[in-house]
Amino acid sequence: MSEGTMQRRAQRDQRDDQGAAPAPYGYGQRGKEQRARRLRALAGAAAVPVMLVAAGCSSGDSGSGGESDGAKASGTQTPSSVSASPTVQAAAYRKLPKVCGVLSKKTLEDLVPEAKSGKEGTSSDTSTRASCSWSSLDNNGVKGSQFRWLNVSLLRFESDATRGEGDRLAHDYYEKQIKDAKAVAGAKNTKAAPVAGTGDEATSVSYDLKKKEGAFKQQTVVARVENVVVTLDYNGAGLAGDKTPDAAELTKAAQKAAKEAVAAVSTANTASSSPEPSASTSASAEPSASASKKN
Repeated sequence: MSEGTMQRRAQRDQRDDQGAAPAPYGYGQRGKEQRARRLRALAGAAAVPVMLVAAGCSSGDSGSGGESDGAKASGTQTPSSVSASPTVQAAAYRKLPKVCGVLSKKTLEDLVPEAKSGKEGTSSDTSTRASCSWSSLDNNGVKGSQFRWLNVSLLRFESDATRGEGDRLAHDYYEKQIKDAKAVAGAKNTKAAPVAGTGDEATSVSYDLKKKEGAFKQQTVVARVENVVVTLDYNGAGLAGDKTPDAAELTKAAQKAAKEAVAAVSTANTASSSPEPSASTSASAEPSASASKKN
């Protein structure tokens, strides 16, 4: 081989080396550097979602003023969402007197002179509901007879956290009793008037009622004292031709008896005789100011 030929082959080999393709990825120094750069880029991209997930969890737990998702899921109440149990003022009067003893002997002699004793009504709890009635027939033979009938009913209301205070419940019942007295079937000449000096409020309702036995004059006095309602019914009639009693006299007698019955309720609940308040009443045991004045 000549010297010229050898020089041309050397130049061709040098050109081939300069134009040759780079070594495959992963081989050689340059491939190692490219692979290292790609691994670092992938590691950085993977870290971004992790940071976003962590930030999302953090924002859910620390919302401004709200409960955490865990607290909502479990139904746990925060202290600010818990309300206090409702309470009501305890009823001033906690018992009833012996109902057949609320009227004096003299009052009974005036209203029902022929009555021997009172008949107590049936009650499942005489501390909250009681009644007593008396009947009198003064037989004058051929001149006829005078009939009188008297009934006293007592109803006491306890304070209740759901329904309200005892005196308010008693007031509602008081108004219902008056309404019922005014709406008696067959009643004529119905009149209603307030009664002074009898409990906290009192009303007298009078009317005429004709029955097969004769013409009756009916008097109903409804009174409320604190959480107790007193309803007194009194009527009279002249039978077998005897004269009809005077309505004004019967009204006066009924109002006097109602005032006496109200006083008996208050006396039965004086401080010295009052029992301890019921454990079921979620209210203060102090009686109201008006009760203190009465006692």
